[in-house]
Amino acid sequence: MGLLSGLIGNASEVDSEEVERFIDSALIDGEQVEKAYKVIRDVMVFTNKRLILVDRQGVRGNKAEVLSIPYGKITKFSKESAGTFDLDAELKIWLGSEPNPMTKEFKAGDDIDQVYKILSQYTLG
Repeated sequence: MGLLSGLIGNASEVDSEEVERFIDSALIDGEQVEKAYKVIRDVMVFTNKRLILVDRQGVRGNKAEVLSIPYGKITKFSKESAGTFDLDAELKIWLGSEPNPMTKEFKAGDDIDQVYKILSQYTLG
């Protein structure tokens, strides 16, 4: 991930095997990482069962909050692709009856379409 991209809060894809080692204790039997993205120290993990958000806290990032969102709790989602002048793509996810979506930025080189397909597969399937 480029430093500038990370500093402005854009997500970069990370290796699924690396993420599985990091969150191995949170995964259940039969659960596999589909895609994972990192923003500075935080990680978004899309598995075949749920979305896992890891919020690294503290100066050294030793403390972490792990938020698990079952795909069944996602009520809607949208993507905004990168444009000519706006090089970032955006993913919005609405949970339950919450009026405001959770928003994540993706840099232009990341395949937000693949993430959208993963969400479609597990929330609509």
